[in-house]
Amino acid sequence: MLNRKGIQTTGIRFLGPSKKVKKESPLIPGEAEEQAISGKTWNDAVSLWLEETSTKVTHEEDKKKLEWLKPFLGELALTSINSQVVTQVRSASAKVITRNGLGRTQSTTNRYLALLRSILIKAKDEWEWLERIPKIKLFKEPPGRVRFLSPEEAKRLLGELPEHLLAVIRFDLATGLRLSNVAKLKWSDVDFTHQHAWIGANDSKSRKSIAIDLNNDAVQALKGELGKHPERVFTYKGKPLDNLNTRAWRNALKRAGISDFRFHDLRHTWASWHRQNGTPAHELQVMGGWSSSVMVERYAHLGKDVIAGASKRIESIIPK
Repeated sequence: MLNRKGIQTTGIRFLGPSKKVKKESPLIPGEAEEQAISGKTWNDAVSLWLEETSTKVTHEEDKKKLEWLKPFLGELALTSINSQVVTQVRSASAKVITRNGLGRTQSTTNRYLALLRSILIKAKDEWEWLERIPKIKLFKEPPGRVRFLSPEEAKRLLGELPEHLLAVIRFDLATGLRLSNVAKLKWSDVDFTHQHAWIGANDSKSRKSIAIDLNNDAVQALKGELGKHPERVFTYKGKPLDNLNTRAWRNALKRAGISDFRFHDLRHTWASWHRQNGTPAHELQVMGGWSSSVMVERYAHLGKDVIAGASKRIESIIPK
Protein backbone atom coordinates (compact mmCIF):
# COMPACT_ATOMS: atom_id res chain seq x y z
CA MET A 1 0.00 0.00 0.00
CA LEU A 2 1.29 3.48 -0.83
CA ASN A 3 0.39 6.62 1.12
CA ARG A 4 -0.02 10.04 -0.42
CA LYS A 5 3.71 10.63 -0.34
CA GLY A 6 4.35 7.41 -2.23
CA ILE A 7 5.86 5.63 0.77
CA GLN A 8 5.07 1.90 0.96
CA THR A 9 3.29 1.00 4.18
CA THR A 10 2.06 -2.04 6.06
CA GLY A 11 -1.38 -2.57 7.59
CA ILE A 12 -4.80 -1.05 6.80
CA ARG A 13 -6.78 1.86 8.26
CA PHE A 14 -10.30 1.48 9.71
CA LEU A 15 -12.28 4.69 9.99
CA GLY A 16 -14.81 5.55 12.64
CA PRO A 17 -14.72 6.71 16.25
CA SER A 18 -15.14 3.23 17.71
CA LYS A 19 -12.61 1.58 15.36
CA LYS A 20 -8.97 0.95 16.10
CA VAL A 21 -6.56 2.73 13.85
CA LYS A 22 -3.30 1.02 12.86
CA LYS A 23 -0.65 3.59 12.09
CA GLU A 24 1.08 3.57 8.75
CA SER A 25 4.78 2.67 8.95
CA PRO A 26 7.47 2.42 6.32
CA LEU A 27 8.87 -1.07 5.67
CA ILE A 28 12.08 -1.99 7.41
CA PRO A 29 15.05 -0.82 5.30
CA GLY A 30 15.92 -3.52 2.81
CA GLU A 31 12.60 -5.35 3.19
CA ALA A 32 11.11 -3.87 0.01
CA GLU A 33 14.27 -4.69 -1.92
CA GLU A 34 14.22 -8.28 -0.64
CA GLN A 35 10.58 -8.66 -1.64
CA ALA A 36 11.42 -7.33 -5.10
CA ILE A 37 14.17 -9.89 -5.73
CA SER A 38 12.61 -12.86 -3.94
CA GLY A 39 11.20 -14.13 -7.23
CA LYS A 40 14.66 -14.95 -8.59
CA THR A 41 15.28 -18.69 -8.77
CA TRP A 42 18.36 -20.86 -8.94
CA ASN A 43 17.65 -21.40 -12.64
CA ASP A 44 17.75 -17.62 -13.16
CA ALA A 45 21.13 -17.46 -11.46
CA VAL A 46 22.50 -20.38 -13.49
CA SER A 47 21.42 -18.79 -16.78
CA LEU A 48 23.16 -15.52 -15.97
CA TRP A 49 26.23 -17.31 -14.60
CA LEU A 50 26.68 -19.35 -17.78
CA GLU A 51 26.25 -16.24 -19.88
CA GLU A 52 28.86 -14.27 -17.94
CA THR A 53 31.37 -17.15 -17.74
CA SER A 54 31.06 -18.41 -21.32
CA THR A 55 34.80 -17.88 -21.93
CA LYS A 56 35.85 -19.67 -18.76
CA VAL A 57 38.18 -22.61 -19.45
CA THR A 58 36.06 -24.95 -17.33
CA HIS A 59 32.77 -23.71 -18.84
CA GLU A 60 31.75 -27.14 -20.17
CA GLU A 61 32.69 -28.79 -16.88
CA ASP A 62 30.58 -26.22 -15.02
CA LYS A 63 27.60 -27.01 -17.27
CA LYS A 64 27.85 -30.70 -16.39
CA LYS A 65 28.04 -29.94 -12.68
CA LEU A 66 25.07 -27.58 -12.90
CA GLU A 67 23.06 -30.22 -14.72
CA TRP A 68 23.66 -32.58 -11.79
CA LEU A 69 22.68 -29.87 -9.28
CA LYS A 70 19.47 -29.00 -11.13
CA PRO A 71 17.16 -31.63 -9.52
CA PHE A 72 18.10 -30.30 -6.08
CA LEU A 73 18.02 -26.56 -6.76
CA GLY A 74 16.41 -25.83 -10.13
CA GLU A 75 13.05 -24.29 -9.24
CA LEU A 76 14.00 -23.09 -5.77
CA ALA A 77 13.87 -19.39 -5.03
CA LEU A 78 17.36 -18.18 -4.21
CA THR A 79 16.10 -17.05 -0.81
CA SER A 80 15.09 -20.68 -0.10
CA ILE A 81 18.60 -22.07 -0.51
CA ASN A 82 19.67 -22.45 3.10
CA SER A 83 22.01 -24.65 5.11
CA GLN A 84 19.58 -27.57 5.01
CA VAL A 85 19.50 -27.51 1.21
CA VAL A 86 23.29 -27.36 1.07
CA THR A 87 23.50 -30.35 3.41
CA GLN A 88 21.16 -32.32 1.14
CA VAL A 89 23.35 -31.55 -1.86
CA ARG A 90 26.50 -32.55 0.02
CA SER A 91 24.96 -35.83 1.19
CA ALA A 92 23.62 -36.71 -2.26
CA SER A 93 27.00 -36.03 -3.86
CA ALA A 94 28.75 -38.30 -1.38
CA LYS A 95 26.47 -41.18 -2.44
CA VAL A 96 27.20 -40.90 -6.17
CA ILE A 97 28.88 -43.94 -7.72
CA THR A 98 31.23 -43.05 -10.57
CA ARG A 99 31.79 -44.95 -13.80
CA ASN A 100 34.72 -46.84 -12.31
CA GLY A 101 32.46 -48.21 -9.59
CA LEU A 102 33.90 -46.05 -6.82
CA GLY A 103 32.17 -43.40 -4.76
CA ARG A 104 32.62 -39.72 -5.57
CA THR A 105 35.56 -38.34 -3.61
CA GLN A 106 35.27 -35.50 -1.14
CA SER A 107 37.53 -33.44 -3.38
CA THR A 108 35.08 -33.87 -6.26
CA THR A 109 32.13 -33.01 -4.02
CA ASN A 110 34.01 -29.85 -3.06
CA ARG A 111 34.08 -28.80 -6.73
CA TYR A 112 30.26 -28.95 -6.83
CA LEU A 113 29.89 -27.10 -3.52
CA ALA A 114 32.42 -24.47 -4.61
CA LEU A 115 30.46 -23.85 -7.81
CA LEU A 116 27.23 -23.50 -5.81
CA ARG A 117 28.94 -21.08 -3.45
CA SER A 118 30.44 -19.02 -6.29
CA ILE A 119 27.05 -18.51 -7.91
CA LEU A 120 25.41 -17.50 -4.63
CA ILE A 121 28.21 -15.05 -3.87
CA LYS A 122 27.80 -13.50 -7.31
CA ALA A 123 24.02 -13.27 -6.80
CA LYS A 124 24.61 -11.41 -3.54
CA ASP A 125 27.61 -9.20 -4.26
CA GLU A 126 27.30 -8.39 -7.97
CA TRP A 127 23.73 -8.97 -9.07
CA GLU A 128 22.30 -7.85 -5.70
CA TRP A 129 19.62 -10.51 -5.81
CA LEU A 130 20.22 -11.62 -2.23
CA GLU A 131 20.77 -9.95 1.10
CA ARG A 132 22.50 -12.96 2.64
CA ILE A 133 23.66 -16.46 1.68
CA PRO A 134 24.26 -19.63 3.71
CA LYS A 135 27.75 -20.60 4.77
CA ILE A 136 28.99 -23.46 2.60
CA LYS A 137 31.74 -25.43 4.27
CA LEU A 138 33.92 -27.64 2.08
CA PHE A 139 35.45 -30.95 3.07
CA LYS A 140 39.05 -30.82 4.19
CA GLU A 141 41.07 -32.23 1.31
CA PRO A 142 44.16 -34.42 1.60
CA PRO A 143 47.46 -33.30 0.02
CA GLY A 144 47.51 -33.33 -3.77
CA ARG A 145 47.34 -36.84 -5.20
CA VAL A 146 50.20 -37.95 -7.45
CA ARG A 147 49.71 -41.34 -9.09
CA PHE A 148 52.04 -42.20 -11.93
CA LEU A 149 52.97 -45.27 -13.92
CA SER A 150 56.24 -47.10 -13.63
CA PRO A 151 57.86 -47.94 -16.99
CA GLU A 152 56.77 -51.55 -16.45
CA GLU A 153 53.15 -50.53 -15.90
CA ALA A 154 53.25 -48.29 -18.95
CA LYS A 155 54.51 -51.18 -21.07
CA ARG A 156 51.66 -53.41 -19.87
CA LEU A 157 49.09 -50.70 -20.55
CA LEU A 158 50.34 -50.01 -24.07
CA GLY A 159 50.12 -53.72 -24.78
CA GLU A 160 46.43 -53.81 -23.83
CA LEU A 161 45.16 -50.66 -25.58
CA PRO A 162 42.94 -50.88 -28.67
CA GLU A 163 44.51 -49.46 -31.81
CA HIS A 164 42.61 -46.16 -31.81
CA LEU A 165 43.85 -45.34 -28.29
CA LEU A 166 47.43 -46.55 -28.65
CA ALA A 167 48.71 -43.46 -30.48
CA VAL A 168 46.79 -41.19 -28.11
CA ILE A 169 48.39 -42.65 -24.98
CA ARG A 170 51.86 -42.78 -26.52
CA PHE A 171 51.53 -39.11 -27.46
CA ASP A 172 50.28 -38.10 -24.01
CA LEU A 173 53.06 -39.97 -22.22
CA ALA A 174 55.51 -38.06 -24.42
CA THR A 175 53.94 -34.59 -23.98
CA GLY A 176 51.94 -34.56 -20.74
CA LEU A 177 49.09 -32.60 -22.32
CA ARG A 178 45.74 -32.32 -20.59
CA LEU A 179 42.91 -34.57 -21.75
CA SER A 180 41.00 -31.82 -23.57
CA ASN A 181 44.12 -30.60 -25.40
CA VAL A 182 44.96 -34.09 -26.64
CA ALA A 183 41.41 -34.80 -27.77
CA LYS A 184 41.07 -31.50 -29.65
CA LEU A 185 44.54 -31.40 -31.21
CA LYS A 186 44.45 -30.26 -34.84
CA TRP A 187 46.94 -30.81 -37.66
CA SER A 188 47.21 -27.05 -37.99
CA ASP A 189 48.71 -27.02 -34.47
CA VAL A 190 51.53 -29.38 -35.46
CA ASP A 191 54.83 -28.47 -37.16
CA PHE A 192 56.73 -31.61 -38.14
CA THR A 193 59.63 -29.65 -39.62
CA HIS A 194 60.57 -28.12 -36.29
CA GLN A 195 59.07 -30.95 -34.16
CA HIS A 196 56.80 -28.48 -32.47
CA ALA A 197 53.12 -28.22 -31.51
CA TRP A 198 51.06 -25.36 -30.16
CA ILE A 199 48.14 -25.01 -27.76
CA GLY A 200 46.47 -21.62 -28.17
CA ALA A 201 45.55 -19.43 -25.20
CA ASN A 202 41.82 -20.06 -25.72
CA ASP A 203 42.37 -23.81 -25.30
CA SER A 204 44.80 -23.58 -22.40
CA LYS A 205 43.65 -23.88 -18.79
CA SER A 206 46.03 -21.09 -17.77
CA ARG A 207 44.77 -18.91 -20.65
CA LYS A 208 48.37 -18.71 -21.89
CA SER A 209 49.66 -20.30 -25.08
CA ILE A 210 51.75 -23.43 -24.62
CA ALA A 211 54.64 -24.36 -26.90
CA ILE A 212 55.19 -28.12 -27.03
CA ASP A 213 58.56 -29.54 -27.94
CA LEU A 214 57.85 -32.89 -29.64
CA ASN A 215 60.35 -35.65 -28.95
CA ASN A 216 60.72 -38.56 -31.36
CA ASP A 217 58.14 -40.67 -29.50
CA ALA A 218 55.54 -37.93 -29.91
CA VAL A 219 56.38 -37.41 -33.58
CA GLN A 220 56.07 -41.13 -34.36
CA ALA A 221 52.70 -41.28 -32.60
CA LEU A 222 51.44 -38.37 -34.72
CA LYS A 223 52.75 -39.67 -38.03
CA GLY A 224 50.78 -42.86 -37.56
CA GLU A 225 47.57 -40.79 -37.63
CA LEU A 226 48.29 -38.92 -40.87
CA GLY A 227 45.59 -39.17 -43.52
CA LYS A 228 42.82 -40.31 -41.17
CA HIS A 229 41.10 -36.92 -40.84
CA PRO A 230 41.62 -33.55 -42.59
CA GLU A 231 41.47 -31.48 -39.40
CA ARG A 232 41.69 -33.46 -36.18
CA VAL A 233 44.65 -35.65 -35.20
CA PHE A 234 43.08 -38.39 -33.12
CA THR A 235 40.03 -40.20 -34.47
CA TYR A 236 37.97 -43.38 -34.22
CA LYS A 237 36.33 -44.79 -37.33
CA GLY A 238 36.88 -41.51 -39.15
CA LYS A 239 35.35 -39.32 -36.46
CA PRO A 240 37.20 -37.06 -33.98
CA LEU A 241 37.83 -38.54 -30.54
CA ASP A 242 36.05 -36.04 -28.30
CA ASN A 243 35.97 -38.32 -25.26
CA LEU A 244 39.05 -40.33 -24.34
CA ASN A 245 37.92 -41.48 -20.91
CA THR A 246 35.93 -44.36 -22.39
CA ARG A 247 35.04 -47.93 -21.51
CA ALA A 248 37.80 -49.12 -23.87
CA TRP A 249 40.32 -47.12 -21.81
CA ARG A 250 39.03 -48.45 -18.49
CA ASN A 251 38.96 -52.04 -19.75
CA ALA A 252 42.57 -51.74 -20.94
CA LEU A 253 43.57 -50.62 -17.44
CA LYS A 254 41.86 -53.66 -15.94
CA ARG A 255 43.52 -56.07 -18.36
CA ALA A 256 46.90 -54.48 -17.57
CA GLY A 257 46.28 -54.92 -13.84
CA ILE A 258 46.49 -51.18 -13.16
CA SER A 259 44.22 -49.73 -10.47
CA ASP A 260 43.59 -46.27 -9.01
CA PHE A 261 44.58 -44.62 -12.27
CA ARG A 262 42.77 -41.87 -14.20
CA PHE A 263 43.44 -40.40 -17.62
CA HIS A 264 44.81 -37.23 -16.00
CA ASP A 265 47.41 -39.39 -14.24
CA LEU A 266 49.17 -39.72 -17.60
CA ARG A 267 50.13 -36.08 -17.08
CA HIS A 268 51.45 -36.94 -13.61
CA THR A 269 53.38 -39.81 -15.17
CA TRP A 270 54.98 -37.54 -17.76
CA ALA A 271 55.98 -34.95 -15.14
CA SER A 272 57.27 -37.58 -12.70
CA TRP A 273 59.41 -39.26 -15.35
CA HIS A 274 60.90 -35.89 -16.26
CA ARG A 275 61.80 -35.05 -12.67
CA GLN A 276 63.24 -38.52 -12.08
CA ASN A 277 65.47 -38.03 -15.11
CA GLY A 278 66.82 -34.62 -14.15
CA THR A 279 64.49 -32.06 -15.76
CA PRO A 280 64.65 -28.95 -13.51
CA ALA A 281 61.43 -27.76 -11.92
CA HIS A 282 61.47 -24.38 -13.70
CA GLU A 283 61.79 -26.07 -17.10
CA LEU A 284 59.02 -28.52 -16.27
CA GLN A 285 56.74 -25.63 -15.32
CA VAL A 286 57.15 -24.06 -18.74
CA MET A 287 56.80 -27.38 -20.57
CA GLY A 288 53.63 -28.27 -18.69
CA GLY A 289 52.02 -24.87 -19.07
CA TRP A 290 51.56 -24.37 -15.33
CA SER A 291 51.02 -20.74 -14.36
CA SER A 292 52.32 -21.32 -10.84
CA SER A 293 55.28 -23.22 -9.43
CA VAL A 294 53.00 -24.57 -6.71
CA MET A 295 51.67 -27.26 -9.05
CA VAL A 296 55.20 -28.36 -9.95
CA GLU A 297 56.28 -28.66 -6.32
CA ARG A 298 54.26 -31.87 -5.98
CA TYR A 299 57.00 -33.56 -8.05
CA ALA A 300 59.88 -32.00 -6.11
CA HIS A 301 60.69 -35.12 -4.11
CA LEU A 302 61.32 -37.03 -7.36
CA GLY A 303 63.99 -34.68 -8.67
CA LYS A 304 67.68 -35.46 -8.40
CA ASP A 305 68.68 -31.85 -8.90
CA VAL A 306 67.04 -30.38 -5.80
CA ILE A 307 69.87 -30.76 -3.25
CA ALA A 308 72.30 -33.07 -5.02
CA GLY A 309 75.77 -31.75 -4.29
CA ALA A 310 74.45 -28.65 -2.51
CA SER A 311 76.10 -29.56 0.80
CA LYS A 312 79.54 -29.54 -0.86
CA ARG A 313 79.37 -25.88 -1.84
CA ILE A 314 80.80 -24.67 1.49
CA GLU A 315 83.35 -27.45 2.01
CA SER A 316 86.30 -25.24 1.15
CA ILE A 317 85.17 -22.44 3.48
CA ILE A 318 85.26 -24.36 6.73
CA PRO A 319 88.72 -23.97 8.35
CA LYS A 320 90.75 -27.15 8.47
